[in-house]
Amino acid sequence: MDLEDRLIEIETALANLEKTVDDLNEVIVRQDKEIEALKKSHKYIAELVEAEVVKPLSEETRSEE
Repeated sequence: MDLEDRLIEIETALANLEKTVDDLNEVIVRQDKEIEALKKSHKYIAELVEAEVVKPLSEETRSEE
């Protein structure tokens, strides 16, 4: 393998790594958005429980069957 072939191989490997980094970055950005949405939902539900608008399932009254 000559120097030019080696350089092409290294450039190809680098391009593949850059693509992988970009793909992983997209995943991280999407997951961050999902985490933020979940935090908001959790905060809202916690506020409802605190205000006793809703009760935890363990405290709900069960109907007689």
